[in-house]
Amino acid sequence: MITFVPYTQEWQGAVAEFNGRIAASGFEFPTECSGDATLAVEDGRHVRGAYILRPQSFSLGGEQAAVAHFRLPLSEGTVNRTYAMLGVQLLRHALQRQPMLYALGMGGMERPLPKMLRSAGWTLHLVPFHFKVVHPNAFLRQIRPLRRTAARRLALDALAFSRLGDVSLRLLQPRVSGAGTAQTVSSFGSKEDRLWEACRPSYPALAWRDSATLNGLYGEARFHRLRVGDSGWAVMLDTQMKDDPYFGDLRLGSIVDGLALPGQTEELVREATAFLERRGVDLIVSNQAHRSWVEALEVARFRSGPSNFAFAASKALAARIGDWNLLHMNRGDGDGPIHL
Repeated sequence: MITFVPYTQEWQGAVAEFNGRIAASGFEFPTECSGDATLAVEDGRHVRGAYILRPQSFSLGGEQAAVAHFRLPLSEGTVNRTYAMLGVQLLRHALQRQPMLYALGMGGMERPLPKMLRSAGWTLHLVPFHFKVVHPNAFLRQIRPLRRTAARRLALDALAFSRLGDVSLRLLQPRVSGAGTAQTVSSFGSKEDRLWEACRPSYPALAWRDSATLNGLYGEARFHRLRVGDSGWAVMLDTQMKDDPYFGDLRLGSIVDGLALPGQTEELVREATAFLERRGVDLIVSNQAHRSWVEALEVARFRSGPSNFAFAASKALAARIGDWNLLHMNRGDGDGPIHL
């Protein structure tokens, strides 16, 4: 018989055993106990599944609403057909606790979790992915998805060696110049709170972004916090990748999060891009859902690419979101930045 219990310290050993049994799936559940985690336990002893439910306030139609991020649902059903239906039980249990749930990332639409969520009536969309090449030769020699065959590797190396690729990509994606309105800050404060109150009515749906929330999300030294005059803010990462399956050894810049009134997103994206270019990154990437942000990236000469960053909303949450193109969603929501 399966029962659901909070993840407390006494279950750490059983979770470690669970991870050992599902190792072939390529996933594991955190062995550090968390108050946001729930375990599916058989016969009061064996952990057969688990998930994390992280509470997250949203602004929906300008009003504060309680939502939760449905994270890392893992089931022994991935390796043992006896527990094939446990994933559905995990989802049902989470929905009983909070009907307005979302999931994010998930590796695209064709992985087991998004397929299960779709079959349960959730609404799924890919969050658009945009990229800008700053150092073409490094990009051509390191970008893994474009170098999967010997013929492609030879062609890209030839483009890099001849510098034809460098010239072509610089023409397609020239550098941008900031207007000098941006400054880095050690933390967010009253300016961001005023912006938050101004932006809430302008976005039908977005996660809570007052200064207290931002400082909790982006207090680590690895995040670069940029205040762009009175128009908005952006959070970025500058990461030296190491043998990454997508980015090889590129120095990767990412526009993780940001907020501005929809009519001022172009200035914000331009300043964030110029900041990362000055730092010397090889490639800049960003996942942004809102139409205004997508347009701002394109004005800054970003190109669109295939996205594997999926957003899924439960029936109750999808009914409150409305127009998907006006949802403000990016890698600042959920667990996105940990992989950049």
